[in-house]
Amino acid sequence: MAGSVTRVGGEAARRMGFTPLAGQRRGPRFSKSRCCQPSLAKNFPCLPASGPLSPPPAAMPDTSEQTLKLAIPKGSLEGPTLDLLAKAGYEVYVSSRGLRPSSNDPELDLYLIRAQEVARYIDQGFIDCGITGYDWASEFEDNLVDLTELPYSRATPRPTHWVLVVPEDSPIRKPEDLEGKRIATEGVAITERYLKAKGINAEVEFSWGATEVKVPDLVDAIVDVTETGSSIKANKLRIVDTLLTSFPHFYASKGAFEDPWKRQKMERLTLLLKAALEARDKVGLKMNLPADKLSALLDKLPAMRRPTVSQLSEEGWVAVETVIDEKVVRDIIPTLKELGAEGIIEYPLNKIVP
Repeated sequence: MAGSVTRVGGEAARRMGFTPLAGQRRGPRFSKSRCCQPSLAKNFPCLPASGPLSPPPAAMPDTSEQTLKLAIPKGSLEGPTLDLLAKAGYEVYVSSRGLRPSSNDPELDLYLIRAQEVARYIDQGFIDCGITGYDWASEFEDNLVDLTELPYSRATPRPTHWVLVVPEDSPIRKPEDLEGKRIATEGVAITERYLKAKGINAEVEFSWGATEVKVPDLVDAIVDVTETGSSIKANKLRIVDTLLTSFPHFYASKGAFEDPWKRQKMERLTLLLKAALEARDKVGLKMNLPADKLSALLDKLPAMRRPTVSQLSEEGWVAVETVIDEKVVRDIIPTLKELGAEGIIEYPLNKIVP
């Protein structure tokens, strides 16, 4: 029965391994000098073979409820952002329909939010911090804390560009030619700020997508986002001007930044994200080399800094280790072999902390 205690003594106690003390008539009782047989003490470390029981350890401070609300951009930046977080050591698990991912860090409370809305939710205090493009956050930048720029994009390491585009044969040659014209774009606020700064009066309408097909039949010009410009050329369009150049940034609310725990958490997170980006397209390279060839190798080896050189136990040989751009490895390894290098090892890098 729950809560009851069964006393055991006599022969039953001896079968269980307890030796009754002299004069003991009831069940086994632990004394200061002897609590159980040595053979049982090793199986019950909480009951020492001699001496009084130790007091319970002091309670550790409970920090389990402290979490950081982090927004991950949903859409074209989602995949590259999840890859970057993984490189930084944060594995994020996203279900096919879920908007609340989980991760291997219990201190992160994650949200999948459209990149266009991340800055607004941070500004309103619903989210502590998040990653989104500078283009979508520029409208709220006075109310946000910009912790760092993260130079990656949806398809390439290059920034995205918001560009003013017209058909190749359009009479519009400069921004001032837009006076009184109609422009379609997803970035309405970006376009309106651009026009206002230039003193141009034009009608701006929101576009839900496939913006390229709207010129010239539906509108006179469009403002669209591009990384390489290949889609613009494929649709026989021409860039008139660039409104904005943008990389993702890590933004925080002012309230979260003023919280010591959240601020430290965000600073550590951005440190690892930047370290992961720093390691992008770089590899480690190490080898053994005759010591008399070291000078020639240093002249040919491109490196972030001078490589690490260590003396080997074998006389006349050194070990060399360095970090180089991955794209030059295929050219440099044959050169290293010509110099007499042996045991050449190339290995990937996840993070480089400057």
